[in-house]
Amino acid sequence: MSAPQDPYEAARAEKLRHIENLGVDPWGGRFDGHVPIETVLALPADLPQGQRPCVRSAGRIVARRTGGKLHFLDVLDWSGKPVTRRTEGVEGKHEAVEYQALSSRVQVMIGARQVGETGWKLAQELDLGDLIGVDGTFGKTRTGEPTVFAEGLTFLGKSLLPHPEKIHGVHDIEIRLRHRYLDLIYSPETLDRTLKRVKVLRTMRSLLDGEGYVEVETPTLHAIAGGAAARPFITHHNALDIDLYLRIALELHLKRLLVGGIEKVYEIGRVFRNEGIDARHNPEFTMLELYQAYGNYETMMDLTERLIVACVDALGGGLRLSYGDKSIDFTPPWQRGRYADLFRQHVGVALDDRPGVEHKALESKIPLELRDEKTKTATPKAHDVLVHELFEHHVEGKLAGPVFVHDYPAALCPLTKRKRGEPSIAERFELYVHGMELANAYTELNDPITQEQTFRTQLAGLSEEESMAKMDEDFVRALKHGMPPAGGLGIGIDRLVMLLTNTQTIRDVILFPLLRPEKKESKPQMNTDQHR
Repeated sequence: MSAPQDPYEAARAEKLRHIENLGVDPWGGRFDGHVPIETVLALPADLPQGQRPCVRSAGRIVARRTGGKLHFLDVLDWSGKPVTRRTEGVEGKHEAVEYQALSSRVQVMIGARQVGETGWKLAQELDLGDLIGVDGTFGKTRTGEPTVFAEGLTFLGKSLLPHPEKIHGVHDIEIRLRHRYLDLIYSPETLDRTLKRVKVLRTMRSLLDGEGYVEVETPTLHAIAGGAAARPFITHHNALDIDLYLRIALELHLKRLLVGGIEKVYEIGRVFRNEGIDARHNPEFTMLELYQAYGNYETMMDLTERLIVACVDALGGGLRLSYGDKSIDFTPPWQRGRYADLFRQHVGVALDDRPGVEHKALESKIPLELRDEKTKTATPKAHDVLVHELFEHHVEGKLAGPVFVHDYPAALCPLTKRKRGEPSIAERFELYVHGMELANAYTELNDPITQEQTFRTQLAGLSEEESMAKMDEDFVRALKHGMPPAGGLGIGIDRLVMLLTNTQTIRDVILFPLLRPEKKESKPQMNTDQHR
């Protein structure tokens, strides 16, 4: 290993050599029988010295105070329980209840006489960030601090780089995202969100498995980018000498499984879209997608409500949660509103007239920020495109929810079954919470003739070679073998976790979001006080 240039890193490398010279493995090993710090802190701490319980625990050093023949360490692990904090809600008179999981931290006292000569020499080489195991007794110091009184030390891992200066949290967002491992150590809310995300996924799987759904895995590399209107990432397979696409949706393979007789099927998987990044979008994100034979979009509406309520309930904070300066009441039944009714209410134009008659009225509702900057006039657009843009601008932000927006204009949903007796209406819903789209569902189109015609319409304007390359002939062939009528549902897991953990940006609920390349001069601010 080359000599480190940073003086603090060099000092730690020197301590590494000292530890090795003591005959101690600086990288540790198996350490059986240790209990979580949370369990240690639950033990009686007021017993006389001779009756203190014996404990064995392990964790990371996050604070260190030295003096004379005594050293005091704060040792941290991930075993903290949630704590409850009640605050007055900003909407109405209700109380908002916030839950935060805190990593457990305990003070460890190391005395020269108690840990022996080797243990005391080892204690001199400890740094913030080192991992240690402690054997001792648990009680309180004279000042009343719950403490593990060490009788033996086991070195479990050396930190060769200094840790952040702020032991109560890494506040620089750039550091938090690029060095997520440090963020998890020093920002308990990040660990809390991570564990809540795990609980959400576990709850979803448990409910779906209990209702007879089968979880599957489908390919991530696709020969044709299908199932959604999105720009794909392109890669190349050398052995076959063909271009492939990272999947933009899970849909088409799951529907093939419906054809194959798996009547209730779901997948929780990553999808990839080569598009923009903002507070609600990341190029790589997680979707739950499922299909149920002999169901429809109303079946999916009921299932969506059950799924999300179960997730909220599993987190233990009640059905009313805070989100920013607002609150969300997940108590069922949730509001349901027809697309046309909400459009009329917030845009002020009905969708019941013929498009040709209505189009000029719609154009008058285009906001200034969507018009040409110089002429202040609206760019001519197709009727369904204009309707969609106006709904996004005028309606979505007003949907506090949870609210199911259902019965979309059929022109916006070419792959969705039409409502019987109302061919201009598609059996589709989207779930909105505080203006954020959270779920999308359809009564699925299982007519192969219409499906093929729709595909060809979407590919119109491409050359015959391009069209054949993008046409998923095998999916149409599968439909021709007979797909049962079905309901289909997609839920954005990252956005759901955002809402359930009061998080304002998607990057904070994805452990490793996509970031620009790191500048060489961008380094975490580290602690230069080795005895803090």
